[in-house]
Amino acid sequence: MTSLVLIDVQLGLQETSFYGTERNHPNAEENCGKLLHFFRSKQLPVFHVKHNSPNLGSPLHPSKISNNFHPAVEPLVSEPVLEKTVNSAFIGTDLESRLKALNITDIVVAGLTIEHCISTSVRMASNLGFNVILVSDATAAFDKLGFDGNRYPSEVIFHTELANLKDEFATIKDTATLLEELDKSVS
Repeated sequence: MTSLVLIDVQLGLQETSFYGTERNHPNAEENCGKLLHFFRSKQLPVFHVKHNSPNLGSPLHPSKISNNFHPAVEPLVSEPVLEKTVNSAFIGTDLESRLKALNITDIVVAGLTIEHCISTSVRMASNLGFNVILVSDATAAFDKLGFDGNRYPSEVIFHTELANLKDEFATIKDTATLLEELDKSVS
């Protein structure tokens, strides 16, 4: 069985001032919403993961409105919400046991950001034995300042992360391709 795991699709990850100076894929949240709509329409399991930063200055601190889910992926009352304070969706949550209890072997991962919580969670999911599909246009990256003082654009960070995850940890697909394939395979 296949499940959707949406990670950190929160308002605060639209803010570039805290995480970098630029972010690619401004439509990542909308693509997450498309995935969510499909999974709901097929009555497939959905899990929402929310980051509650312990850093008071973070847009994802629970005291801030920017900690809220993006409107495109607002959870239904019946959909589990797992809250975490670290990068991995599997640390400090019962995500693994919930997935295994439902006999889920394949997970579709989308959310923010690829260089932090997405990469960490995808690697861990793969190490735990799940088949992972990472949806490339339903995630995004911020630019980064390197140890050498050079600024690395968000597109470079994004494509480097995809290259690191491809094949060893995940199959990479875009939203349209994945939805078309799933629509053919799911009754």
